[in-house]
Amino acid sequence: MNTQSIINNLSRYITLTAEEEALYLSKVRFRKFQKGQFIVQQGDICTHESYVIAGCLKTYHIDENGNERIVMFSVEDWWTSDLGSFLTQKPSAFNVQCLETCELAQLSYHDQNELYQLIPKLEHFSRIAIQKAYIAAYERLVYNFSLPAKERYLEFKKRYPNLDQRVPQYQIASYLGITPEFFSKIRSQLIHEQ
Repeated sequence: MNTQSIINNLSRYITLTAEEEALYLSKVRFRKFQKGQFIVQQGDICTHESYVIAGCLKTYHIDENGNERIVMFSVEDWWTSDLGSFLTQKPSAFNVQCLETCELAQLSYHDQNELYQLIPKLEHFSRIAIQKAYIAAYERLVYNFSLPAKERYLEFKKRYPNLDQRVPQYQIASYLGITPEFFSKIRSQLIHEQ
């Protein structure tokens, strides 16, 4: 597995010595998941944060009527988990499922906290990552409440370039909060506008 990509991700915000890199990597589990496998299931406690080396995952909630509500896609060079469950060690409100075969670097809750003691600058990295996730979630809320569906799709395309080639249209429609039929109309309209 490509260990350098996760180190490159960390080094955007912190600088690790060679010894710190080795210690960090000694705690990370590199795993391969098949398409359809879950890394977190609704109701379970999220025990790991996962860095996406390769592949695509979706984070979603199943509501009381059995409807799937996609809240996020995660692709290469992104972190994914149910952050609320991971941080509180309480049952997850979300499922995180592989949409493709995925290669992930996973860090357990216990090992992350141990690394915070051994390499304090990792807490700085985590704070920045959580802040960025918080901001992204609120930006998404704002555009979901304030933008028409067509504009939400254009925002989706900015956030996830080329993802519409990797995931089914009905899942993008779920993420946008619209029906697949309405999503198809929006795509047709945008094609005609080009």
